[in-house]
Amino acid sequence: MITVKDLKFKYKLEELYNNINIRILDNEHIVLVGPNGSGKSTFLKLLAKELTPNSGEIIYEKNIKVGYLDQYITLNENLIVKDYLYDVFKELFKKENEMNNLYNKISNENLTDHEVNNYLEYAFSIQEYLDKNDFYLIKPIISNIIIGLGLTEDVLNKKIKHLSSGMRSKIILGKLLLEENDIILLDEPTNFLDFEHVKWLETFLKEYKKAFIVVSHNQTFLKNIAEVVFDLDNKKIERYKSSFDKYLLTKEIRNERYDLEYEKQQRFIKTTKDFIDKNINRASTSKRAKSRRKVLEKINVIEKRKEITDYKFSFPIKRQTSKQVLEVNDLLIGYNDIPLVEPISFVIMNRDKVVITGENGIGKTTLIKTILNELTKISGDYVWDENAFINYLAQDDFYLTKQTAFEIVNREYMDLNKTEIYNLLASYGIDFNMANRSINTLSGGEQMKIKLALMKNNKGNVLILDEPTNHLDFNAKNALKEALIDYEGTLILVSHEKDFYEDICDYEISLFN
Repeated sequence: MITVKDLKFKYKLEELYNNINIRILDNEHIVLVGPNGSGKSTFLKLLAKELTPNSGEIIYEKNIKVGYLDQYITLNENLIVKDYLYDVFKELFKKENEMNNLYNKISNENLTDHEVNNYLEYAFSIQEYLDKNDFYLIKPIISNIIIGLGLTEDVLNKKIKHLSSGMRSKIILGKLLLEENDIILLDEPTNFLDFEHVKWLETFLKEYKKAFIVVSHNQTFLKNIAEVVFDLDNKKIERYKSSFDKYLLTKEIRNERYDLEYEKQQRFIKTTKDFIDKNINRASTSKRAKSRRKVLEKINVIEKRKEITDYKFSFPIKRQTSKQVLEVNDLLIGYNDIPLVEPISFVIMNRDKVVITGENGIGKTTLIKTILNELTKISGDYVWDENAFINYLAQDDFYLTKQTAFEIVNREYMDLNKTEIYNLLASYGIDFNMANRSINTLSGGEQMKIKLALMKNNKGNVLILDEPTNHLDFNAKNALKEALIDYEGTLILVSHEKDFYEDICDYEISLFN
């Protein structure tokens, strides 16, 4: 379906790919893996024609339809969810409307028998077309996807502006799954999905009759859906037509061979350069030195394999709060005086580590924004300790900004010099090139690491994190877990990942209708 030939792409001076050549075949179920910053999300954007290669080409078979999951797409905030989803079937609804107009003509106009027969015949042909395209199954199909992704059918009548970030992502994913694409490109589709809904998506994709490419840091999910693995590493993509487990074993062997080849070539390059330096100006050996220099110029240099980043996150504090940090009494949260949940009451004490859980859209983020005074409460009260200094990570900061990570940190921490800013970002996995790229060109995982880096020097004694693990790779997630376990202040965490929060938090506040 798609042929990638000699693909090169770079952001400023950072080259992501070096002559990638790969084919995507009809109905292939592909997972795309690689280290953070290797360019997985960028590769999907190139396939989706949202970016243009610097050189090389991407060739599509005629009439191929490509669907792309972009969780940061700007939606019409006032659109009703049902209208957004039903837009997939707008041509069928037009046909239905045309058919109904024909029947109205037959009923209400003075027509000849010949005209009536012609209109009836045309209406019947439209009816057959609608039946063939499962028009009358649209409602149950949409219901199946909505419920499978962990939403309830009442979401269909909500405006998009009233959806949480998690709900919005699910709606975008749901529409993509409804579309008749020949290949779908899914970048971190399991973000915001609970375990049971990840399992539903696994089943859906395993039974999917067309092709897909999935990027995810959820290895269990990848193992269950992969039939082909694209491994993006060292600016190249290697194809593995195998299970994910077999790929991991083969990859380990290939890495060992690659490292040996790299070291062997580096020794050859060093020996050759030494010979050239010693002999280039000697009359008796100058010819041999020039000959070896030509050999070096033609050599296809093997790049050093990118090592897995070792992260070190931390959230130091200056002083403790009083014994009682936050008291919430009969707090009613929601929008336009319509409550999302029953009145909420709880008390959080100094150095408590608390996780807030509940289904998407139940009001977890709304609760956080209400106690932070970003949203107006409906009724009830909440009282913070006067010594509370809050360090807050929201779900949906930046993403679309053209500023660089360096510029944002420099603005936030004006007392840090250049070296200190780069060192701070590096400890969170953001190298020099990433630090100087527009943030809207970085992957979700890289953006999350920038957010976490911005929090380090805030010295907040109350840490509030709303879904911090979204997009983070395995090593970064572990580093964050260790940092939160070591954190000496009070933690309020919103998370759907039990494996992440159960080793960190003392207790759970669960929201439900």
